[in-house]
Amino acid sequence: MAKNIQSVEPNIADLANGWLKSYNLDYKLEQESLGNSEIDKALKAYESKQGGKGGNRPDCKLLLQDMSGHFYPVLIEYKGHKDKLVKVDKNNQVVIRKENNELDFDSIKNYAVNGAVHYANAILQYTTFGQIIAIGMTGCKNDQGQIEHQIGVYYVSKKNLGIGQKVDDYTDFSFLKPENFNAFVEKVNTLSLTDQELEAIKQQRDDEIASCLVKLNNDIYQTEKGLGENDRVYLVAATIIATLGVTDPNNPYKYMVVPLEKDDLKSSTENGLRDGDIVINKIKNFLREKNVPQDKRKLIERTLANTLLTDNINKVDNNGESQLKRVFCKIVDDLGYYYKIGLSTDFTGKLFNEMYGWLGFTQDKLNDVVLTPIYVGKLLVKLARVNKDSYVWDFATGSAGLLVAAMNEMLDDAKEKIKSPEELAKKSAAIKANQILGLEILPSIYMLAVLNMILMGDGSSNILNKDSLLDFSGNYGFGDTDKKFPADAFILNPPYSAKGNGMIFVEKALGMMSKGYAAIIIQGSAGSGKATEYNKKILKHATLIASIKMPIDLFVGKSSVQTYIYVFRVGEAHQKDETVKFIDFGNDGYTRANRKKAKSSANLRDTDNAKGRYAELVDLVRFGKKKLQIFTDKEYYEGTIDPENGADWNQTAPIDTKPTLADFKKTVADYLAWEVSNIIKNNGDNSLGK
Repeated sequence: MAKNIQSVEPNIADLANGWLKSYNLDYKLEQESLGNSEIDKALKAYESKQGGKGGNRPDCKLLLQDMSGHFYPVLIEYKGHKDKLVKVDKNNQVVIRKENNELDFDSIKNYAVNGAVHYANAILQYTTFGQIIAIGMTGCKNDQGQIEHQIGVYYVSKKNLGIGQKVDDYTDFSFLKPENFNAFVEKVNTLSLTDQELEAIKQQRDDEIASCLVKLNNDIYQTEKGLGENDRVYLVAATIIATLGVTDPNNPYKYMVVPLEKDDLKSSTENGLRDGDIVINKIKNFLREKNVPQDKRKLIERTLANTLLTDNINKVDNNGESQLKRVFCKIVDDLGYYYKIGLSTDFTGKLFNEMYGWLGFTQDKLNDVVLTPIYVGKLLVKLARVNKDSYVWDFATGSAGLLVAAMNEMLDDAKEKIKSPEELAKKSAAIKANQILGLEILPSIYMLAVLNMILMGDGSSNILNKDSLLDFSGNYGFGDTDKKFPADAFILNPPYSAKGNGMIFVEKALGMMSKGYAAIIIQGSAGSGKATEYNKKILKHATLIASIKMPIDLFVGKSSVQTYIYVFRVGEAHQKDETVKFIDFGNDGYTRANRKKAKSSANLRDTDNAKGRYAELVDLVRFGKKKLQIFTDKEYYEGTIDPENGADWNQTAPIDTKPTLADFKKTVADYLAWEVSNIIKNNGDNSLGK
């Protein structure tokens, strides 16, 4: 058996290190420092292959530079058995974690590539390096006593979310030689994930983040006394900001604000040096370096300080540790892997939606605000025809999920159409600072919105803590406060308890716009009688171009109301002969499960071409019936509404009840078959009686 075969790891290490020496490369062995304090600290801070702390020592490591000046840490792990190169899962991904999201220490410890990828994730999480080369090498002796070796070369980066992508097959390490390294880097840069692979990874990350947040909330709730719902939300937000750091835009390897580390919190009782003082000072530096407007900066600092600077949270217990440090460490340990490796819309959307659920008022039956699923937010943005030149606003912002989706759509459009790096940078800055505006009246949710936009790209400048119905005149909230915000795209998921099921927000916003498009998701009764007067007013200056019936279980586990999406063209009164596209999107391709009764991985599954259905829906709204492919005439209907009615927005395709010749023939055939059957049956019964 393999366990009785002597390991040839020393021979493998000797062979590989000999190659590196012959290439004149400055490699470091297991016990040696690489000479980079960031990397050394990262390996020390990360969980070791054995499950403890501080034991991460790759067998060999290098720091190589390409011709463009970019540095690549190279981490090498050796093993000494034939079958110990790499272990992959059913999706052919290098196994690092188990299905329950815990690190798979057996795989990390026993397989060369898995160990190297594990080390690489430590570098991603705790340093400025965003691209790492992870190499595993193993081998055995053949029948003649000669060493036969195998090499696995993998690329680990923020772009692939730390999973590790195989680069190519190699028989030695000569691709690391100075004269070959640039060509190797070019090959690495051509690696890409398929849509299916990327979707699988995102789904896995989504499940993991949800699991981590539930665990984190439960841990803090059960073990940390005296922390209310707001405190828990603010502590997560504060920890993320303090540990992100800010890099120099001209030098990605240089920090302008160094990330706060767990060891930086000393649990001192000295005034000004308490853990809370240290965290809030780091946040101040972060916000200042990010050029967050002063008024908003002061508001964030003041709000977070109310939690961070209290005596109880900074009081040192018998173990010499403050409550703040304990919670800070839990947050970094549970979530750090996800936000440090690369913030994304999916991460922040999941994070802030989950944290929204922590807040006590969400249990209040009088407050029926439900945050929009990320994929629905992206749909609304597409339907509102958002592009790089749009000016987008939202009158009930929530945690800013819709505005984040809009901002990313604008930035993606800019990247696609602007080929000058200088012009692209200017446009990106303008999008974040000037082309987004949101209003949120609830202070706790407003803070989530601001922090969400800051983390996703500093688009927080015009997120306002105001009542959009009573206190908003249409002007910018920061900067050019005397100028009107030139909105031409409106997206909204309003509180349905507001007047007209929330249509009051739509009437107010569209009345302040002169052109553009709007897409709102709202309770279906708003279009069938609950908002008649608001709807009639809206149609005086906007045209309803589509009414979309959404899946009844869209908000499963949170709300069971039937929702619709209404799409408008703004600036034109609705004419009675205007064509309206009525679409039954009850089957959107996703299967949902109640999150309280199912594992996270089963909450949302693409079971019927969801991606294709969402894409076709957007095309149908914009281009009409000629785009029908997946949908049928039963799900797509073009009709009209009466602009003076206001309660006829939820129509369905008419059913033709007039019988056809084919219907008559089928009925006659069915009757004759029934008659014949009875005759045969009766004859059979009579025969049996004789």
